[in-house]
Amino acid sequence: MPRRPEVNRQIRDETTDRILEAAKEVFARKGMAAKMAEVAAAAGVSPGLAYHYFPSKEAIFVALLREMVVPADEIHKRVEKIPGSPLDRLRQMVSNMVERRRRDPGFYRLLRQASSNDVLPPDLRDALLTQARVVHDVIRQLIIEGQARGEIANDDPDKLVRAILACLDGLSGMALPSPELIEKQMPDARVILRMLRPDQSED
Repeated sequence: MPRRPEVNRQIRDETTDRILEAAKEVFARKGMAAKMAEVAAAAGVSPGLAYHYFPSKEAIFVALLREMVVPADEIHKRVEKIPGSPLDRLRQMVSNMVERRRRDPGFYRLLRQASSNDVLPPDLRDALLTQARVVHDVIRQLIIEGQARGEIANDDPDKLVRAILACLDGLSGMALPSPELIEKQMPDARVILRMLRPDQSED
């Protein structure tokens, strides 16, 4: 008896997710030098089935990045829902970003690769750039609000933003071989945010 359409759809969705999740790790390790056969093997499917779902590794790469795009209004809503002072909200925001890198380091290595990849459609490249700009602007605004309350060092907000993002970018590039080492060696947000403390002379 043929399977019901909803069963076929569930199987398609589950297989697509398996391929994308496997591809995320393969691309994070090997970049665009990765082969479709390697992605298929990591997903536990045949190369033929992988090609049935995606016509090329470039198509998988683009699909992964589209999943990563968060609309600007959604970023603002998430930050607005965080309770507390500007420093509390910034601490939680940075904590979330660090935790994502700890939990899924391949995700951010993939984003790093995307910035210099020629296979991205223009609309996707623009969406990723917009997302990065919104995150930058949100962090900058929280720093300015925190400075007004005396919670954050009274330095150039743009330099402080760059310092935070540089730390996060460095964490994104950490190639640690095991989850145990990631947990042990990756600093938490508290370490990064120490650079925002006001100097005693500012009190």
